[in-house]
Amino acid sequence: MLEVVALSALTTFLLGVGNGAAGEIGKNLTLSAGALVRRTLGRETPLPAGAEDRRALAGRVHARLGRDPQRAGEWALMLEGGPDEAGEPSRGAMPPAPWAFTNQEKVLKQLLREADRAWEGRPRVVLLSGPPGSGSTSVALRLGAEGRDRFPDGQYYVDLRDASGETGPEPAGVLLRLLREMDVDPERTPATESGRLRLYRQLTAGRKALVVIDHTTSLAQVRGLVPSTPDVLLVVVVSGPPLLLEAERVAVPPLTDRHAKQLVRKVAGPEHAARVKAQLPGVLERCRGNALALHTEARLITRDEPAPAPAPVAQSVAQSVSQTASRTAFRTGTGRDHPVRAAAHLASQRLGPEAVRLCRLTALGAWPSISAAIAAAAADVHEVTAARLLEEAVDVGLLEALPDLRYRFRPEIRRQLAEAATAEYGIGTCTDAVDRVLEALLKRVLPASRAALPESWRTELPPEHRVGPGAVPDGIAVLAAEVGNIGRAVVVAEEQQRTATALWLARSLWPLQLKAGYWDEVLPALRDAARCAEESRADERMAAALHFQLAHCLGETGRWEQAGRAARAAVTYERAAGHLRGEASAVELLGLLSLNRWSFEEAYERFAEAETVYRRIGPGEEGAADLPRALALIERHQGRALRGMGRLDESRRCLNRAVDFFAGRTGAPAEAYNRARALTDLAETLHDGGDDAAALAGIAEAEVLLPSSAAPHRAYLAGLRRRCEAGTAG
Repeated sequence: MLEVVALSALTTFLLGVGNGAAGEIGKNLTLSAGALVRRTLGRETPLPAGAEDRRALAGRVHARLGRDPQRAGEWALMLEGGPDEAGEPSRGAMPPAPWAFTNQEKVLKQLLREADRAWEGRPRVVLLSGPPGSGSTSVALRLGAEGRDRFPDGQYYVDLRDASGETGPEPAGVLLRLLREMDVDPERTPATESGRLRLYRQLTAGRKALVVIDHTTSLAQVRGLVPSTPDVLLVVVVSGPPLLLEAERVAVPPLTDRHAKQLVRKVAGPEHAARVKAQLPGVLERCRGNALALHTEARLITRDEPAPAPAPVAQSVAQSVSQTASRTAFRTGTGRDHPVRAAAHLASQRLGPEAVRLCRLTALGAWPSISAAIAAAAADVHEVTAARLLEEAVDVGLLEALPDLRYRFRPEIRRQLAEAATAEYGIGTCTDAVDRVLEALLKRVLPASRAALPESWRTELPPEHRVGPGAVPDGIAVLAAEVGNIGRAVVVAEEQQRTATALWLARSLWPLQLKAGYWDEVLPALRDAARCAEESRADERMAAALHFQLAHCLGETGRWEQAGRAARAAVTYERAAGHLRGEASAVELLGLLSLNRWSFEEAYERFAEAETVYRRIGPGEEGAADLPRALALIERHQGRALRGMGRLDESRRCLNRAVDFFAGRTGAPAEAYNRARALTDLAETLHDGGDDAAALAGIAEAEVLLPSSAAPHRAYLAGLRRRCEAGTAG
């Protein structure tokens, strides 16, 4: 019976393959598709990068299937096990709106008017902007609270403030955060930006939902999120001048004096009415309708100690600008007289000198998140003391508390504190504070990296940072908590001319990208570090390691050309260093990059070259102890490439040898997971060769080896089983 494979289904499959789920199993599906494309068209056909080229490839494959019923049946079964259709996303969880929200009803009405207007094919997008502290975030959160009935299918909030750089995450990183808010399974989250964008559009199609992207810093971050469906409202929140985004522009104005009074009274509470009445004129004059400044000063009013004399910066605000100029300064968010800075100065005066010093010195590095350890290093105090002082800073509004005993500054407050530190303590003291934080991060993350991958030569440490076994119980958790700070520290260390520190910090990220899939989070730091290694003419082995990490990360996110350039640079550096194990590993990575793009012959050549380099490692030389395992992995990769080339007998022999090694049959310790992976590859090859009975036996053996947590691998094997069972039935 002729299997009917619709062109639309084939096109959808090829659009999803390669852009589909990340990880080993997503790659398995991609390789199987590439091998089937080759068998269908009779020649190697590299995986097209663009959507139009993939549609054209689908057309060529479909044209052949009408003349080949057997191949059509294979494709029908392949499509059954293809990338899952988008499921139902969660409804999201917007943070609560501020309790003391006051009089932005006019702005809310503008937002709701955009949500309710006639569709007419025009995307619903609002650009909500205001200077720092204006309350733009509060307005967006209040919209979520009041608009639950309008957006019954989901409300999704993404805050970009915790990124490691001043410019925030790249567009792919923003999409990743949004898909996480929708509770997309990490194993189903596409690795590439185009794949994530496609999934986002699938998940929002036909749904009534609100999407809020807060603290946006560039047009690129949100351009792809513009909805193409009538009932999704995208709200882009900008702290500062608005972006050049085609959207309904809504500015958050300063509060009028009447409503500013209401806000202060709400925050302070009726029990402090007398204090509010006495201090209100000065508060209104200093804050100029800025919601954050008003909130901060209202909290200060509730404290028992007497109010300090007006700060010099506040006096400057009151005396040097007219009311009109004050409003202009509020709208633009420029100048040193911004009311948030004035409020931060007043808040600092409510702290003791030790706490003020700690806040100022900690603010210098622009760290995305602050722990007691970081603050202790900055101020050169004990960690217990730092924890107490941080809580005091939270009490006066200088810091925000985050989960897991971490904190962060609001950007304008951080800048005010950092400038005050430079003016008060001098450049030398400030430089020393930043250096201490860099050292503290090194001491924390390098042992954590080693603990996460204790047997890997890529996590070997300099002697001064080595610790005993078990000193770091969960290295991955430590690295994940500090990943934003590590990225920032790479930049800061280079600015401080501490090149070695910058490079070692970036090296520490290897377990996160290898084991935890933190590719988007670590990519900026790896780019900076690889460039720094080149410009500083760093040691060849260090430069090679960083370029290898960069190539791996770029390959995992589908940036194939960039990944190839970085991997070739790694080969060059390793060769110059005379490091055979590193050179072979980098050549092997080049082969994997080719394999994942369906360039099977090129991949096989790279794997053969890597094997040659590995075999040059002599007894007693570096890497000799790991050589049998490295060669077994290379044989597995060669078997996969040979399968794609249609050389199935050779593929089967390579994969059988890999299975024997990982089963412990050659004297090496058994490795259940790598054995299961090799058995899966062997079953694919056996199925392609028509030996479905043997393939089914391999599948059963692999399933026994996999833990229950390996759900994606088990699901893939179930699909492969169906393909093999169809073969035996036929």
